[in-house]
Amino acid sequence: SYNVDLLTKKEALEFVVSSIETQKNVHVLTINPEIIQNAICDKELDTLIRNADLTIADGIGIEIALKLQGKKAKRIPGIEFADNLLEIASKNGLSVALIGAKSFIVEKAIDNLKKKFASLNIAYYHDGYFKNEEEDAIIDNLSKTDPKIVLVAMGGKKQEMFISKLKNKLKGCVFVGVGGSFDVWSGYVKRAPIFFQKVGLEWLYRVLSEPSRFKRIFPALPIFLFKVIIYSIKNEKSEKHD
Repeated sequence: SYNVDLLTKKEALEFVVSSIETQKNVHVLTINPEIIQNAICDKELDTLIRNADLTIADGIGIEIALKLQGKKAKRIPGIEFADNLLEIASKNGLSVALIGAKSFIVEKAIDNLKKKFASLNIAYYHDGYFKNEEEDAIIDNLSKTDPKIVLVAMGGKKQEMFISKLKNKLKGCVFVGVGGSFDVWSGYVKRAPIFFQKVGLEWLYRVLSEPSRFKRIFPALPIFLFKVIIYSIKNEKSEKHD
């Protein structure tokens, strides 16, 4: 099992800002059933998850799992958390780096973000389709710009691995893996309507609008929830017998 930090979004943002102020690096991991299911058979991903400095419940599956274990948790969608970070960056003059997606998507996302947050300083950006041998040069160039917030949109394990390498190079920086957020900010992919957001079914909306995702999300979510329910029942039984 993995630890999830039961912070409100406000508390999580405050933690991140104070870490930047005290020159500490923070790797924020947005956890969901899909990444947990993948980590079960991937030791490297398992270690990356366990080494994160702040783990927030991104998916509705995680919120349900925590509630079944009697923990009070409210999910924090990764895209909203990243959006709030950019607002803080804009207001406080913190420089930002964006890595990921295709070139035209990250460029369009930057255009839209600069319209939304007038004072946003994007010190560095790069698409996510680079070769392994280009990685060191990208990390060097990025670290020279000394960003305080780095958003990495490569999806799954790839973005978390890249963040773990960046952590060794930068200081007083927050790193967040943001999956498909650049696609949404660019306007090329629409975020789920408010109803889907509120009831925690954004993943269902994505599957309906992009059926190719079905194979990825299923069977991760039902298997994960089944395991959690079984675990909760076992726990209840063992507590009764104690």
